[in-house]
Amino acid sequence: MYFQAEANDTKYEINVHESRTGWQVSMKPDGGDWVHYEFSKTDYQYMDDTISFLFQNSSYLLDVTASGVDYTVYTRGAFKTVKLYNEEKILHESLKGGKSLGPSDSMMSEMPGKIVKIFVKPGQAVKAGEPLLIMEAMKMENELRAGADTTIKAVHVNEGQAIEANTVLISFAK
Repeated sequence: MYFQAEANDTKYEINVHESRTGWQVSMKPDGGDWVHYEFSKTDYQYMDDTISFLFQNSSYLLDVTASGVDYTVYTRGAFKTVKLYNEEKILHESLKGGKSLGPSDSMMSEMPGKIVKIFVKPGQAVKAGEPLLIMEAMKMENELRAGADTTIKAVHVNEGQAIEANTVLISFAK
């Protein structure tokens, strides 16, 4: 399962894969390298809305409350707030005016999908809210729109193309 998170003004990509015996968690901060962790199911318990687990020879007890994409985590006498976006939330946020967690000089796919229709071409001026392309993701066709008045610098995908998460779709002139 793919997530994006933001904590302490740092954005992260997170991949979680569950196996029969545990979880493999990979995290990558913006501008950083992927770091991989393994959590054994034998070192994990969930009870009364609290999570207990062992990690790198230390015991952790977590109490987590959620409100939308904001998660407040209490552990070891401190509160931390983390914004956590699953694939559905990433898609929802990216459809709000075409803005995403990625850089502002380009539009990136925040999840895997397929390009259905492209409405723009390089050199074309577009207004905020104008449709740029239609992408099929999560079995839905989603119209991605310009987040601001801009000019299309390049279109990096083709109609019918299958794309992965974090693929640059369109770049904008500065």
